[in-house]
Amino acid sequence: MGTLLVTGGMGFIGSSFIRYWRKINPGDRIINLDLLTYAGNPYNLADLVPSDTYTFLRGDVADAGLLDRLMGETELDAIVHFAAESHVDRSIREPAAFVRTNVLGTQQLLESARRAAVPRFILVSTDEVYGSLGDKPGAFTEMTPLAPNSPYSASKAGGDLLARAYYETFGYPVIVTRCSNNYGPMQFPEKLIPALIIRALHNLPLPIYGDGLHIRDWLHVDDHCSALHAVLEAGRPGEVYNIGAGNERTNLEVAGRVLKELGLPQGLLEFVADRPGHDRKYAIDAAKLASELGWKPQRGFEEGLSATIGWYTANRSWWESILSGEYRNHPYLKGGGRS
Repeated sequence: MGTLLVTGGMGFIGSSFIRYWRKINPGDRIINLDLLTYAGNPYNLADLVPSDTYTFLRGDVADAGLLDRLMGETELDAIVHFAAESHVDRSIREPAAFVRTNVLGTQQLLESARRAAVPRFILVSTDEVYGSLGDKPGAFTEMTPLAPNSPYSASKAGGDLLARAYYETFGYPVIVTRCSNNYGPMQFPEKLIPALIIRALHNLPLPIYGDGLHIRDWLHVDDHCSALHAVLEAGRPGEVYNIGAGNERTNLEVAGRVLKELGLPQGLLEFVADRPGHDRKYAIDAAKLASELGWKPQRGFEEGLSATIGWYTANRSWWESILSGEYRNHPYLKGGGRS
């Protein structure tokens, strides 16, 4: 691919993608642009030292001047846009931050990329833009109307629609991917699976919203990265590609499995009041990605969850530094913008 700009590359999926891409394309150059807000963890890529093939730049995707300078100085072959505010509960408390990053930041990145004629732009979005399937059978396809139900999903839908507009209005070659719930190593502890694992490792109750029967399709982050690879190489500009693994599980099933893997009693499950606007069911139909690009997931959920639990059990220092706030003492957060 040559030179890639990865936004949000210190986050869970972004850092996993950088590792994946460097493994399969070690000669490519990656520029990692990340503002290092609370979910951006420099320790996710602590072993990557600045070199001709890896550069970290601390910055905001909504900073037009920064983006224009970066793209003026560097000929990019592709942009993979992960940078986003992504936690539903936080979006309920602070919607404005989500609109700024997910809508305005996406628009600014699209505009700077269009002016610089960057030939490939992947916007990484979410199945949550489709809303909820409720109790209906079936799954979301790329033709499912957008019907977001939280400030988070609404802000992501806004970014998706801007991407469509840039393709339809300017002919800019943007592709949107919509993935199901990711899981795997180095996921920020506020997300469901790491939160359950960490609480279980402390022998604390595992809080379950409502009746626990909300359904999600669980996609291992490595499978997500391989799907993005396929889209980068052969996806059609202007298209949307759903990425899912067909691993639909209720939250109650996931929590129960965590306890079983760790040999803990199911009595640690604790039902709590449901959150506002909690979507009942997500399920992804990834047939388009399979038929057009030949992609399919490689990780079964039970295998992937077991490995993920093993990683959190063996890497306590990683998540303990987040819980304590120590990870915010990384040198990247104390000054300097580029390395």
